[in-house]
Amino acid sequence: MKVYRDLKKKHTFLEMCKTPELACEVTLQPLDVIGVDAAIIFADILLPLEPMGTGLEFSADDGPVIPRPVRDKNAVEKLLSVNAEEQLSFVADAIRLVRQEINIPLIGFAGAPFTLCSYMVEGGKSREFKTTKRMMYEATDVWKLLMDKVCAVLVNYLKMQVAAGAQALQIFDSWVGCVSPGDYEKYILPYSKRVFDDLKDVGVPVINFSTGTSAMLDLMQKAGGDVLSFDWRIQMDSARALLGKEQPVQGNLDPVTLFAPLSIIRKQVHDILRQAGGRGHIFNLGHGILQHTPVEHVKAAAEMVHEYQHE
Repeated sequence: MKVYRDLKKKHTFLEMCKTPELACEVTLQPLDVIGVDAAIIFADILLPLEPMGTGLEFSADDGPVIPRPVRDKNAVEKLLSVNAEEQLSFVADAIRLVRQEINIPLIGFAGAPFTLCSYMVEGGKSREFKTTKRMMYEATDVWKLLMDKVCAVLVNYLKMQVAAGAQALQIFDSWVGCVSPGDYEKYILPYSKRVFDDLKDVGVPVINFSTGTSAMLDLMQKAGGDVLSFDWRIQMDSARALLGKEQPVQGNLDPVTLFAPLSIIRKQVHDILRQAGGRGHIFNLGHGILQHTPVEHVKAAAEMVHEYQHE
């Protein structure tokens, strides 16, 4: 949105994340324009890494950069524990500010253990995740120690968000689709499950959000979460048949569809809603919205969902 781009000319991305008033402003920007039924706090999944000691930077071209990657046992042992209430309090303060301004639910979020660890090991974005996978395979004890530390930070951070007023939580495993089902089950699932299990008593719904995981939705379901979110690489009705009709789901429109003519968007939106069966479904994109997406198409898609509910 232009209002966001204009704000970004005045402040860095991290400044916006760390200034509660700015994070509140950005959270509110799309709500009235698009007409969504819930808000998600403006933050970034990598914010917990900085107090852990890895550093965190954002470059205009390459996105997030981790100045001190974690690639051996010594580096993992040096990672710091995090007191979210003190070191990430700006997120809680932003949540409190937003709750004062809206009358729809507010979602808090964090990255999942694998996705955060892969950023820490790779030092930023990756296509092949070679360094991460080599650690899993060749230094399993180091991998276990790293995942243990990250799980502890995440649970503390997410509970802080609920205490501040978040009415649902979403845990993003954006990169976990890079691994095979067997590797997921062995090296990742136990840690994801630990996080979801530790959040069972927080009193708000928790959404398990992943991409590229159509071949292992049964394992994602086993990891936990009240709602399972998946991307467009599987038909909604196929996913519901696999997961069982009692499993609440979220998704799963391809974000690129929002660049298409409205007639195409309407057909795909209504196909997803029809296949979802009218219950236990949160309509959403299968992954994050893309730059330069026409705002009027996003608004139209939200209207199409609401229209369908009243047909």
